[in-house]
Amino acid sequence: MSDPICAPATPLLPSAVAVVRVSGAGLGVRLLPLVALPAPRQAGLRTLAWDGYRERALVLFFPGPRSYTGEDLVEFQLHGNPLLVKRFLEQLGRMGIRLAEPGEFTRRALLNGKQSLLEAEALRDLVNAATDTQVRQAQARAGALPAWVAHARSALAPWLARAEASVDYGEDEGISLDLHALHRELGPLKDLFHVEQGRASAAGWLLDGIRIALVGRPNAGKSTLFNALAGADRAIVTDLPGTTRDVLEVRAQWAGLPLFLFDTAGLRHSEDPVERLGVARVRGVLEQADLILHLVPLPDPAPDSGVLDRLAPFAAKVLTVRNQADLGPPPGSAPAAGPRVSALTGDLEPLAEALRERFLGGLAPDACLGALATRRQRELLDELVAQMDLLYLLEPGMPPELAASALQGAWGLLARLTGEDRAESSLDQVFSGFCLGK
Repeated sequence: MSDPICAPATPLLPSAVAVVRVSGAGLGVRLLPLVALPAPRQAGLRTLAWDGYRERALVLFFPGPRSYTGEDLVEFQLHGNPLLVKRFLEQLGRMGIRLAEPGEFTRRALLNGKQSLLEAEALRDLVNAATDTQVRQAQARAGALPAWVAHARSALAPWLARAEASVDYGEDEGISLDLHALHRELGPLKDLFHVEQGRASAAGWLLDGIRIALVGRPNAGKSTLFNALAGADRAIVTDLPGTTRDVLEVRAQWAGLPLFLFDTAGLRHSEDPVERLGVARVRGVLEQADLILHLVPLPDPAPDSGVLDRLAPFAAKVLTVRNQADLGPPPGSAPAAGPRVSALTGDLEPLAEALRERFLGGLAPDACLGALATRRQRELLDELVAQMDLLYLLEPGMPPELAASALQGAWGLLARLTGEDRAESSLDQVFSGFCLGK
């Protein structure tokens, strides 16, 4: 990671300005054949000449260690011609500055102590965010480490030291570990971990998005609800059954939730070969969905038995929604299970409440701001909770090695979470999702 690197920080598309970043040691000397760098942190207009090209560019120089990567960092603002940028990168390559790997700028920032792994992941998620909720979630994690991480370290450190001392010197020095006191003092921390685990689970859905399939008999209002959730007329809506012949997909933000919506063909027997093909494709959608909304018109006395048979293998992720609530239930019918909505009138708040309860544990999206969210973070937090729960299964009189092992495990998980335990395989997985210029 010591050789100089370069990469475009803007897409290689025709534009007014393109930015190329260079990072490494001693860039003032290495770039001298191409450009005399301006004073640190002052933009300078320079003429770059190479191989028959002459380009007027704005150049900024950030000497290390006070830079994004902790190394010397130079940014070139060129005219946004993709061919020009490509030729400039080729010239940098001839000067011994190789093209960066995905995420290598941020990886160097991590290894040089400029940011934590949590901050690096938040930056990646911010670049990839597709909804307002995802942007705010990433921004909330992009600053300093979560306060509870520092609190956990300060609470665990003295007990870890006592546990290790009791293992190493207990018999010779008469040092013992008071498990009653340990459980009493670390109880609030254990509860905090469980709270953060719940927030992280909810934040994970907000980061990844929720895949929702709409199913039901023909004319149950699937396409109307699909359009309402998507915020646009994406599906054709008519009174004729069988209008939807294929699976329609759209990415949307609704009620603060990032959704992947799938509108499916009405489930019924049909002789129309096109409609039958659409119905056949529904099963694949149901297998991939996180939630299946089974739309049953409220005026219907009962759900369609044929639809229920098709949904039986997926019963655990089916939510029955009574649509067309504006028409009212049939006279004398028993109260229908499931949220009542009207896709036609836009009365959908009962569905929003049901989704928040199912995926966010009843939390509002903003209550998850700053929570851990990526799969890596959630898995480590689950392990951290398990270590603390294990600690509370220990009873007085048990060997101190058990408590020391659990405390060491918790401490090590915190280090892996922040990136201080820099396992190369973990870092490779994180940074593979970055673009070249980050």
